[in-house]
Amino acid sequence: MSWQSKVACWLLRWQFHPETTRPVVEPERARRFTRLRMRVPRRAPSGYRLRECDGPGDAPLKGEWLERTDLPAGRRNGRMLLYFHGGGYYFCSTKTHRPLVFGLTKRAGVRSFSLDYRLAPETRFPGALDDALAAYRKLLELGTPPESIVLGGDSAGGGLALATLVALRDRGEPLPAGAILFSPWTDLAATGATLRTNDGIDPMFAGPALGKAAKLYLGDTPGTHPYASPLYADLAGLPPLFIQAGSTEVLLDDSRRVADKARAAGVQVEIEIWPDMPHVWQVYTPFLPESRRALDRAAAFLRRVAVERSVQRVGEASIA
Repeated sequence: MSWQSKVACWLLRWQFHPETTRPVVEPERARRFTRLRMRVPRRAPSGYRLRECDGPGDAPLKGEWLERTDLPAGRRNGRMLLYFHGGGYYFCSTKTHRPLVFGLTKRAGVRSFSLDYRLAPETRFPGALDDALAAYRKLLELGTPPESIVLGGDSAGGGLALATLVALRDRGEPLPAGAILFSPWTDLAATGATLRTNDGIDPMFAGPALGKAAKLYLGDTPGTHPYASPLYADLAGLPPLFIQAGSTEVLLDDSRRVADKARAAGVQVEIEIWPDMPHVWQVYTPFLPESRRALDRAAAFLRRVAVERSVQRVGEASIA
């Protein structure tokens, strides 16, 4: 564990006070936190342009495009990342997660769209899922082949990415090439053993708080609904998954159990448990060396599965 990560864990513990059992961050305080983080300027990485979509004419694509400047217009429908930010479904935004999205996009050498889905408690389940599905369908409508798209998400956004895959499969719609899940929140019913065993070790969250926070998004929906908590879904037929989580997270079992269940259903899964890393440490790039290495590995997965799926689709077309 690097000294930078030790400092980050200390700061997280000071900021979030995980020894308490209140909701992870109260909505009013969470929105203030989001606004503060959004004030930090984040320029597009070299070789990329940032384009924001925020208006009726862009619907349902409300969020941010990150596009390469060195590619001709005819290449705009190449491999891409569709990203869903974390924040418990009720705070954070595309702007707070720019370091992670920018870092992953540039490392993979692709373009990306980061979605600003509607947040709770103003919009409860299934609002975020409806927005994710609408954004994916819009990308297809714009001419992006499904086999060139990889979904990504962290925490709640990781659970949302997985739920989007399940919903697309259930509806018989074309599936993307794969999904990258950083510390995904997959069990809003809060039944994982690490909610207890890692409580007090996790520098960011208290185990008992997660079930309370889930209610802000769920409302009256059961925590075991498969589109809210994809841990309870049938995962057969999904594309490859790449999962990273920290060993001391209270949400660690949300990753491990999903990985085990997906493998049992025949899904290709790569899961990495990084020692002593805080929840979604990838967002602290470039300051944490572990963040940089984690994003390097995620980018390699993105490039690989998008190519493999494209080759597979060409083969299927030639046979037909």
